[in-house]
Amino acid sequence: MNDNRLGTSVSPYLRMHADNPVDWREWGPDAFAEARRRDVPVLVSVGYATCHWCHVMARESFADPEVGALLRRDFVAVKVDRQENPDVDASLMAAASAFTQQLGWPLTTFLTPDGHVFFAGTYYPPTPVGQVPAFRQILAAVLDAWTERRHEVDANATAIATAIRQGAESDAAALVGDEPAGGDPRLPSVDRVRAVTGQLLRSEDTTYGGFGGAPKFPGAPLLEFLGDAAADGDAEAAALLDRSLAAIRGSELTDADGGVFRYATRRDWSVPHYERMLYDNAGLLAVAGAEQARGIADFLRDTLRREDGAFVAAQDSESTIDGRRVEGEWYRRPLAERALLDPPPLDDQVLTGWNGLAIRGLAIAGARHGDDEMVDLARGAADAVLRAHVRDGHVVVRSGTSRGASSAPPTVEDVGLLAEGLLELALVTGDAGLAVAARSLVDDGVAARFDVDPVLAAAGTATGEQPQTAVRSGTVALAAAAATLAALTGDDGYRVAATRLVADRAVTGTERPLGHADALGVALALQRPSREVVVVASDPNDPLRDAVRGARRPGTVVARVTPEQARDWSAAGFALFDERASLDPAAFVCHDRVCALPARSVTELAAQTV
Repeated sequence: MNDNRLGTSVSPYLRMHADNPVDWREWGPDAFAEARRRDVPVLVSVGYATCHWCHVMARESFADPEVGALLRRDFVAVKVDRQENPDVDASLMAAASAFTQQLGWPLTTFLTPDGHVFFAGTYYPPTPVGQVPAFRQILAAVLDAWTERRHEVDANATAIATAIRQGAESDAAALVGDEPAGGDPRLPSVDRVRAVTGQLLRSEDTTYGGFGGAPKFPGAPLLEFLGDAAADGDAEAAALLDRSLAAIRGSELTDADGGVFRYATRRDWSVPHYERMLYDNAGLLAVAGAEQARGIADFLRDTLRREDGAFVAAQDSESTIDGRRVEGEWYRRPLAERALLDPPPLDDQVLTGWNGLAIRGLAIAGARHGDDEMVDLARGAADAVLRAHVRDGHVVVRSGTSRGASSAPPTVEDVGLLAEGLLELALVTGDAGLAVAARSLVDDGVAARFDVDPVLAAAGTATGEQPQTAVRSGTVALAAAAATLAALTGDDGYRVAATRLVADRAVTGTERPLGHADALGVALALQRPSREVVVVASDPNDPLRDAVRGARRPGTVVARVTPEQARDWSAAGFALFDERASLDPAAFVCHDRVCALPARSVTELAAQTV
């Protein structure tokens, strides 16, 4: 009997389970209504298409007809792609932390028909391994508790849901609070933010580089904070960033084609977990040196880029070689030999937020290193995402593939990361249209116009965006974009919004930087005096344009435009560009939009941007 419902899913991860002998359903109210009708628990299994241990558990347990029969008889079984539904994943992860600190994917959770988690874990083998029970044992224990100790199940579920609800209400209150006159005192001081470098130095692995022991992650948000601190004059942060990037660049974590793997399983950065995520590589672009950035850009162009210019989510760790599905073998072979084999498959979802992160990284790296192809790649992705995922100034699609658009609603990650990416690209290319699109997204995001998943809303367990060590926060990106718009438009309401969005996260980041480092860079920018640099030059090779590459630092916005583009920006309501088109070439250096005399040479510009 195969009553599996995943065959028509947009998500590649869900479709991977379409042939399981399990009565899989997609996440949604219908699954929980069925559980209420039958009075059975709901198994929710969360993973993603390039997750190795998700593949293993699928082969060992979900492909087993006997396991399928057990699930069909005693449970309602639901599959969730954490990349398609990050809000669901965040809520279930928050609940799972009550049972284990070894969080990851596959995430195995058991919920009441009301949507409340009462037990959770991660990967379970088909037979017991050490202290880890078999998956069938877990199913039997859960069913026994459900039938024999229902009051305990309900009490646990209610307590966990209450804790999640209280945490979410606290976060929401911080986001909607009024801004005190004179700035939000919750924003950490420059000295307090810069003191974080000392914390990171104490946690540095001085033998192998990076932070902590095994496993070792690239941690792009943390490295970007070090880049911000370095640009702000922190020499220790600059040295720590250089050492960390060198460790990644010279280790097995970086593949021969330039792409970076998700993490290394050993402290010395060896034995990678071979999947390659768009977000890791895109995030590193913002801080990588020229050679490292060029390798990453090549990987994005050659492996993750679709014909329309958008980037897909990831490349798998497993491939089929000599008829066997094996992890990592394709990557361990020389490049010439790889070309003769089928490569690991792709998670072909185009995720709006992750593409925004790639647009941003390519724009920053292209401007910093004078690499026009990176900027062109960023533009191609921006055009593709705006065309397919944005309507009338609003993000309407979070995830799409060649099979169509997912019904999963956009999140703050999609709005914030795309807005920030579009603004970075607009400043590099001078295209005011990109900035107009970004402004609409920021206006949406600041107004918090996001649909809450109906199951989570009914259960009261929507957590909002949770901190991550690997991906730049959408909330932080939204704050950074708002701060940039404040400089471009002269509307201080954007700066107020930016401070409100990032203040609490930044304070937490000074205490626990590993999960909140991205907020620290934005806080540093908000605490520094605003500085705006506009270069107007019709000649793309004018030396003034190249002279501002190094001007990027916290609190500074740099734009390069032609006279015609300056007029377009001004007409679109970006007051910084008013009356900037009359001199060509010229550079305008402003502090809180009060500008010095135009600099007409590199020497004059250098004197004003010290």
